[in-house]
Amino acid sequence: MTRQGRAFWFNPPHGGEIRAVTLRAPEAGEVLVRTLFTGVSRGTESLVLRGGVPASQYDIMRAPFQEGEFPGPVKYGYLNVGVVEEGEPELVGRTVFCLYPHQTRFVVPMSAVTVVPDSVPANRAILAGTVETAVNALWDAAPLVGDRIAVVGAGMVGGSVAGVLAGFPGARVQLVDADPARREIADAFGIPFTAPEDAAGDCDLVVHASATEAGLARSLELLGTEGEVIELSWYGDRKVSVALGEFFHSRRLAVRGSQVGMVSPARRARRTYCDRLALALDLLANPAFDVLITGESTFDELPEVLPRLADGSIPALCQRIRYGS
Repeated sequence: MTRQGRAFWFNPPHGGEIRAVTLRAPEAGEVLVRTLFTGVSRGTESLVLRGGVPASQYDIMRAPFQEGEFPGPVKYGYLNVGVVEEGEPELVGRTVFCLYPHQTRFVVPMSAVTVVPDSVPANRAILAGTVETAVNALWDAAPLVGDRIAVVGAGMVGGSVAGVLAGFPGARVQLVDADPARREIADAFGIPFTAPEDAAGDCDLVVHASATEAGLARSLELLGTEGEVIELSWYGDRKVSVALGEFFHSRRLAVRGSQVGMVSPARRARRTYCDRLALALDLLANPAFDVLITGESTFDELPEVLPRLADGSIPALCQRIRYGS
């Protein structure tokens, strides 16, 4: 038996379109999922929409269930929450998260879905992939009790890092952003907010997520001796200059990249991808994370909404996409 679905395809530089898709019945070890919500990862998906993925990164940037090839047309995305309609009996009726693109229904191996805890509403669980990025970054950063920490860039990723760090024992955590409206995020998590020029220095650790050259420069300025910047920004095909003069050598500073595609070496021997994602979902029991979802639209509106998210005319952090039955 086959079923019909619909999927959004990126078609750079012309935007995107919704296409019909035919689904086969799930086989043993597979599930059929009906999508409830997806989230738009604004930075990455805007890059895909404009065809800005560098050729050298085509394989690295490939989403788990991507169809098509960069620069496009391509079916892309990885923040999907749905309900299992058919397949393995223990999962039927359960709400699950999957790294699947924007599509109304899909069939995947049961190993590709993670059950959403009862404590986490489905409309918040779309943040699981982003909070997972934050978890991996902090495994890389390994903050210590009492550390002085700045998170520079209060977007979807930076806000998630700040949320995970909130309440870290004895730490001085500050969220830094040039947009005063982002204070709302810091307030939700109960941590201080500051403009870049007013941020407290002498930091042990700075997590940079603004995806701007100015943000990276300020991150280095905020470090104390032998401090480290964990770089979470994805610049795509843009060139970024880094000032390695002034205090960079005398303070023995470091800049280290972190990327969610692999489990941090600090935990790789003891944690799997599934463990990391399950932890991210558990953290989302905190309702404060709702502050990162700042817009909602329907699946049918996606071809119009995504270009507006990319050009900034819709200033959302995470845009939630709502699906019908």
